[in-house]
Amino acid sequence: MQTILLGLFNGLTYGMLLFLMASGLTLVFSMLGVLNFSHTAFYTLGAYFAYTASQLLGLGFWAGLVVSPACCALLGALIERFGIRHVLRYGLLGPLLLTFGIHIALIELVGLIWGKSPVAYAMPASLNVPLFSLYGIDYSAYRAFTFVMALAVLAVLLVTLKCTRIGTTVRASLSHPDIVNTLGHNLPLLRCIVFAAGAALAGLAGALSGNLLGTEPAMAGELDAILMIVIVVGGLGSLGGALVASLLIGVLQTLATSAEVPWSRLLGPVHALFTWSSAATAALDQPISRFAPLVPFAIVVLVLGLRPRGLMGSRH
Repeated sequence: MQTILLGLFNGLTYGMLLFLMASGLTLVFSMLGVLNFSHTAFYTLGAYFAYTASQLLGLGFWAGLVVSPACCALLGALIERFGIRHVLRYGLLGPLLLTFGIHIALIELVGLIWGKSPVAYAMPASLNVPLFSLYGIDYSAYRAFTFVMALAVLAVLLVTLKCTRIGTTVRASLSHPDIVNTLGHNLPLLRCIVFAAGAALAGLAGALSGNLLGTEPAMAGELDAILMIVIVVGGLGSLGGALVASLLIGVLQTLATSAEVPWSRLLGPVHALFTWSSAATAALDQPISRFAPLVPFAIVVLVLGLRPRGLMGSRH
């Protein structure tokens, strides 16, 4: 029971951090129709910008939490203005190749500036304490803080996109760009702002999770596949789908990671059907935690097999 509770709490936090990442990617795709392959590079930069501002420059964690997304937003705006804007006419392939190249360049730049080894990006002392204990389990105040921050971002995005004129314009600009232009809106500027906002969300996610999951150049590679799985499972362009998929993957993968029960015990008498070979028997004797990295891939295969558009996707 204690292991399940701890896994559930940590899974919800991890899931909301995934959503914070996926929300920026979903926002950019909804507006520009571009799958930004450099998104996790902004996530990495966000962690390093926060580390530099808070500890190397001595500004403190809270200043780093503001400086990091601001720097990522500025860099994202420059990339959209002088890069992506000029390759949109080549269809999906142009922005895809450009952002993929930018991803590689930014990760290499991180290694050149900050080095290849992990850096000591520490949690703030005020939040590095247990928030509460349940059945002997201490739940970190910092994890609760990251969860609340992700919820706040979700609320701001929903209100902005669904209840404001700016949100209506953003949603209309992809399907009816000519009409948006005719109404007098500056569509290129709006797209630049949206791309910058997506980069800022990735930077904020990096600033929040860099001291929780580790800050190193390889941190982008650890999330590349999972992030794409999140937006595919949720449905391309669906903010609600990204939330559901993030929580589903976060909770299930975290619970699987903490489960030391072997498959043979979980399956009970059914496991006898799989003992036709020594390899299958050996696999069933392994704990579930050994297969935790496969959970996101199993989810995407199952969801796409039943609903190819994703859980809440509307785009074919």
